[in-house]
Amino acid sequence: MLYNERIRELRKDRAMVQQEVADMLEVGQRTYADYENGKTRIPVKSLLILARFYDVSMDYISGASDVKERYPCQ
Repeated sequence: MLYNERIRELRKDRAMVQQEVADMLEVGQRTYADYENGKTRIPVKSLLILARFYDVSMDYISGASDVKERYPCQ
């Protein structure tokens, strides 16, 4: 699964709308929609924020793994 599909899936699992996630990332809703649609690459910093928020590993959120591991504690 590609990261854009994964972030859409995670958002929908939380019953959130794009605007809520966009606000968390401090970007516009259209920009976030472009991330989900694969039109614009999401910055690594934003992926880290989402991984922490959704409590999933970077491997999972990036699509490198289908194993839904928790975000590592620091």
